[in-house]
Amino acid sequence: MKIALKNQSLEKIPCDVLIVSIFKGSKNYRHEVTSLNKALDSLLTRVMKEEDFQAKKGSTLIIRTNGLVSAKKIILVGLGERKDFGPEILRKACASAIRCALKENAKTVSTILHGLDTDKIDAKFTAQIVSEVSQLAVYKFDKYKSKEKDEPKKEIQTLIISEQNKTLEKQIEAGIKRGSIVARAQKLARDLVTEPAIVSTPTKLANVARQVASENNLKIKVLDRDDCKKLGMGAFLAVAQGSEEPPKFIEIKYTPKGKPKKHIAIVGKGVTFDSGGLSLKPANSMETMKDDMSGAAAVIATMSTMRELQPDVAVTMIVAATENMPSGTAYRPGDVIRAMNGKTMEILNTDAEGRVTLADAMSYVVKQKPDEIIDLATLTGACVVALGDTSNGVMTNNQKLADKIIKAGNEAGERMWQLPLYDEDREKLKSDIADMINTGSKGKSGAQNGAVFIEKFVDKIPWVHIDIAGPSWLDKEDAYGPKGPTGVGVRTLINYLTNYT
Repeated sequence: MKIALKNQSLEKIPCDVLIVSIFKGSKNYRHEVTSLNKALDSLLTRVMKEEDFQAKKGSTLIIRTNGLVSAKKIILVGLGERKDFGPEILRKACASAIRCALKENAKTVSTILHGLDTDKIDAKFTAQIVSEVSQLAVYKFDKYKSKEKDEPKKEIQTLIISEQNKTLEKQIEAGIKRGSIVARAQKLARDLVTEPAIVSTPTKLANVARQVASENNLKIKVLDRDDCKKLGMGAFLAVAQGSEEPPKFIEIKYTPKGKPKKHIAIVGKGVTFDSGGLSLKPANSMETMKDDMSGAAAVIATMSTMRELQPDVAVTMIVAATENMPSGTAYRPGDVIRAMNGKTMEILNTDAEGRVTLADAMSYVVKQKPDEIIDLATLTGACVVALGDTSNGVMTNNQKLADKIIKAGNEAGERMWQLPLYDEDREKLKSDIADMINTGSKGKSGAQNGAVFIEKFVDKIPWVHIDIAGPSWLDKEDAYGPKGPTGVGVRTLINYLTNYT
């Protein structure tokens, strides 16, 4: 989708669909909408009255212009009450309108910057949201679907943002550019997770990471099984030993041109398929387990923006990529394995494998002494039970860092909710024969059990763990895209690395 700014009145912009928005109960329309209505001989207000259009949040109304203006059709989208307007309402209204335009087979769409007249959101951020959501809301992954030869392709090719205030031009163009960068990165994450696990293997992830590094002039290191064995990564390799797919330990480094403000490590769980191992999952629980590398997809996608966004911090990305499979060589409940930092763990459940791979990922990156560590992982079903698919669980050893991550995530439209870590949770990890067990109390504080396990490998470095198990996969579409993998975490990381460090 090509997105461009045009300084032209709404009635003169040639397009298949023109999107305009109004607030519920308001008679004071933006001057652009008033001018458009006048050119249409009051068609907008007449049809709204006839159809009893209430302008509820995200509601739409299609109006044919009959050649009175350059647009063939107009889509009115409701913004709800003016007093309630904010970024989330903007996102949902934009998604609703752009999907409506797609259903109308529009190729060229023009839109105003919804809610810009409220002073609740600036022009740059508004343009960024419109740019992001307009691309993410119509995302689809259909490479494996058979198509009829003459089947028309539904695709919006051009989105024109109309704004006649020339003083806002630079802000809007900057917002459009940033929104496009973020959307492209999130679509990459979605693509990686949506691919079947037979395609999106550890080797595939490593190859994509190499491509990302090459395109962004980043340093990359990919360690194979023997390399990891030499480094003492007994935890990561224990999970990997049940699969015929070779594991890959992936490291990408970004260094800014000037002196870095700080060094931030971003770590993504990279289990490309999780069968549960010998602690086998039920069949229906495996259906979506290709998404167990959503954390890895998010951090790799984030690195794909480094060349264009150029944050002023150094970033080290780590992914320990493997499958978790049952076989004659798989690790077993009761095994004791040793992580890279020397700590031992008694395996009580091979389906609690993500934290085991992250133990070595953390041990590896801690040796580089970053100022902060952020990990993203589809770690626990318990977090899904606690927060559903609408919020990510945040756990930390540093409240100041957590507060910034939560703010960055919520601002980016990825909800964050903090869960506590107590000493009682840490006590639950005690083992009779090793330094720790890889599970906690059954059925109790499961999300925290995973977090305090990972905490044992961060060496007191400020650290935030984001459990993305719920929002990483949706059973129905939301404002940002269709059901299935979401690419969650990308917007949060980008916002944090560029605005909150």
